[in-house]
Amino acid sequence: MAIAIFDKAISEREFQRDVVAYLQTLIRFESVTPNQAGAIDWLTRELSDLGLQCEHFNVNGVSNLIASISFGTGPCVAFSGHIDVVPAATGQWLSPPFAGNIVCDSVYGRGAADMKGGVAAMLSATNNLINNSENKQGTLYWLITSDEEGEAEFGSQVIVNKLAEQGVVLDGCIVGEPTSHMCVGDTIKNGRRGALSARIKVTGKAGHVAYPDNTINAAFIAAKIVNYLSEQTWQLDEQSSKTTLQVTGINIGNVIDNLVPAYCEVTFNVRYSHAYSSEAIKALLTQSLSEFAHYFTIEWERPCEPYYTADTHDWSLLSHVEQAIYKQTGCYPLLSTSGGTSDGRFFANNHTQVIECGVRNNTIHQVNEHVPISDLVKIEEIYSSLLEQVFLNS
Repeated sequence: MAIAIFDKAISEREFQRDVVAYLQTLIRFESVTPNQAGAIDWLTRELSDLGLQCEHFNVNGVSNLIASISFGTGPCVAFSGHIDVVPAATGQWLSPPFAGNIVCDSVYGRGAADMKGGVAAMLSATNNLINNSENKQGTLYWLITSDEEGEAEFGSQVIVNKLAEQGVVLDGCIVGEPTSHMCVGDTIKNGRRGALSARIKVTGKAGHVAYPDNTINAAFIAAKIVNYLSEQTWQLDEQSSKTTLQVTGINIGNVIDNLVPAYCEVTFNVRYSHAYSSEAIKALLTQSLSEFAHYFTIEWERPCEPYYTADTHDWSLLSHVEQAIYKQTGCYPLLSTSGGTSDGRFFANNHTQVIECGVRNNTIHQVNEHVPISDLVKIEEIYSSLLEQVFLNS
C-alpha cells in the first residue's frame, strides 16, 4: 500500500508540471505542414516573456522563428525544432487528435512525440535555465519551423541562411526529434544517413511472346538491374553507420499476356552513411550498372546529405548530452545514425556539432500518437541538465 501511495504522489506532481500544459497547448494548434496554426505565435510570446529576442518571419507560406538570449561570452548553442505535423489519419483515436487530452497517464494527439513533446520539454528547460540564479555564459538560440514534415524547402534551410547573414556561428545544435527506443534517453542520434531516390526507365523492344528472338524484354533487363542493385557493396561504411538500398517499385504496365514488354520502370532509395556524398552514390551506382547503360535512363530525386558528429572536439556537445542522460537515467545512450532524415542536416558543418535527442518514437505518425507523462518529465529533466552543463559549467 505504501508503494501505491508513493507512486500516486509522484504521478500527481508530474501532472502539475508546466511541460504537460505546454504540450497540451501545442497539440491543440492544428499545425499540419506548413500551417503553423498559431503554434509559433504562441511560442514567440512564451519565449519573449522569458527574455529572448524573437524574430518571426514567413517564407512562401512557411513560418519560422529565430529566438535568442545571450548570457555573455561562451558557447553558442541552439535548439532546433518543428511544430508542424503530418495529417491525422482517420482511425480509432482514443482522444481527438488535436485535443491534447490525457488518457491513461499519457498526453494523446498528433505531434505529441514528433515533435511537440520535445519543444514543450525544451521550453520548460529554458524556463528553468533562465530562472537559475547562478552565473550563466554563452548564447542560447531557438530555431523553430513549420516546414519539416514536408519538402523542407523554406524552413530550417532558410533559418540557416539568415543566421549566416547575421554572422551567427553555432558551436552546437540540439535537435528535439524523437530518438529514444525502449525508454527515454536510451538512444540519441549523433548523425543521420543521407537519402537519395532514383527512377530507372528501361527501354527494350516489344513483340509477340512466341517469337522472343525478335524482342528485347525490358522486364528481363530490369530484373538484372535489380539484382545488381541488391548486391551492391559499400566498402567505405563504418560499423556505426551502414548504407542500405531498397527497391521500392517495379512497374511494367503491361496487361497483355502475349506481348513482350518494351518498358519497365524501377524505383529505389538509398540511405547512405556519412562516408559517402550523394554525388559519390550516383557515380558508384552508375558504374555498377554500366553494362546496361544503353537500355535505360536514370533520374535522381530528393537528395539529402548525411551528417555525423564525433566526440573529437575540445568542446563536445555529444559528451554534454551523454552526461546529461547519465545524470538523469544512470545509463549512457546508444549512438545511432539510423532512421529517416531530419533538419539536423541543415545545421551540421565542420564547426557546428549536431546531436538529436528526444522522447520515444514508437507511436510517431500513427493513430493514437502519444507520450507518457513520465517520459515527458524525463526528457525535460535531461534537457534541463544539458542546458545547465552547457551554459553554467562549460
